[in-house]
Amino acid sequence: MKELFEDGRRRMDKTVKTFKEEMARVRTGRASVSLLEGIKVDYYGTKMPIPQMATVTVSEGRYIVIQPWDVSTIKSIEKAIMESELGLTPTSDGQVIRINVPPLTEERRKELVKLVRKMAEEARVAIRNIRRELMDDLKKKKKEGEISEDEFHRFQDEVQKLTDEFIGKIEKILEDKEKEILTV
Repeated sequence: MKELFEDGRRRMDKTVKTFKEEMARVRTGRASVSLLEGIKVDYYGTKMPIPQMATVTVSEGRYIVIQPWDVSTIKSIEKAIMESELGLTPTSDGQVIRINVPPLTEERRKELVKLVRKMAEEARVAIRNIRRELMDDLKKKKKEGEISEDEFHRFQDEVQKLTDEFIGKIEKILEDKEKEILTV
């Protein structure tokens, strides 16, 4: 049984970690290096994240500065940023790329809140799917006589507590992100 719960906890933890990473990529009007982590650049036939091919820093809170280690990749990096869903426009002087991260409009903030709520619901569904799989395993073990009826109900309660714990983590991340988006 212990392995079953450890596996469930590990999978739920991975779901929360993935959700947290997705939230970091949602633009909030503040410049952040994490905005670029999801953008892959074609680098000699290989797709690479920008932070793996350049020094990325934030300047004055509104600008992201990208200094590629290989200057010949500037055009590829600019193209990848333009094609991303971030809606940012890079400018380059041939050595460094600068991206101005403009403040968000009220309409865009509302759209982003809807987006992060949808992403949170997807994460909650993933957690519930893991719970369902754990419950199915418990039912199977009960049917095969590996656990008693009392153990089954106790384990069922433990699975629900585990599920509630991770749903709570998702709610906290969502709440923090909504505040970040709605705060000017």
